[in-house]
Amino acid sequence: MIAVRRAGALLLAVWVLCAAAGQARAAGYRYWSFWERSGGHWTYATQGPSTARPSDGDVQGFRFAVSEDSADATRPRGTGGFGTICAATPARAGSKRVALVLDFGTPQDAPSGERPPAPRTACARVSPDATTADALASVAPPLRYDTNALLCAIAGYPRQGCGEQVSAGGSPGGESADPTTTTAPAPAKHPGPSLGLPAGAGVVVLLAGAAVWQARRRRNA
Repeated sequence: MIAVRRAGALLLAVWVLCAAAGQARAAGYRYWSFWERSGGHWTYATQGPSTARPSDGDVQGFRFAVSEDSADATRPRGTGGFGTICAATPARAGSKRVALVLDFGTPQDAPSGERPPAPRTACARVSPDATTADALASVAPPLRYDTNALLCAIAGYPRQGCGEQVSAGGSPGGESADPTTTTAPAPAKHPGPSLGLPAGAGVVVLLAGAAVWQARRRRNA
């Protein structure tokens, strides 16, 4: 009987650990994601804005939101293409034009005490070798970066914070996102829940199973 009670306690511990792991997975990061549009569809950029070098006629976007990783990231809103965004910016020799969609997100994703500006578009005319970061700086200053050159703010928004982790309820978790992946992350590289929880739960399951087996063996002896 004692062994059965111990098994029950261990199974309860498993449930608690699994619940904690689920809460950890629900956490996300508040950051600016970087997108490229082709054929009317947004795709998550495979490199950061400081290294991406768009061509004349490209459409790129930024969206501020809370998400777990690139697979969960929210796309920029708006359907305007290059012809619409850059209609008033004619081609000029020795330069290129990049259409930018800037989506500052929703009040639900905004840091405490801040309100997002309305989404807008801009046509950046920059030198042929300019990066996306150069184009962005020409139409949406001030930009803010952290010490790891991570893009933290566009047009001064948000005033504070940079890729911070937030709980499922939207409150800061006090941990910054991986600076090498926030603007162009691979999902597997994002900081996430510790493997210690699933591993610990597995150990508890094994212990609980052993306790139940031992209790049955004693009853049958």
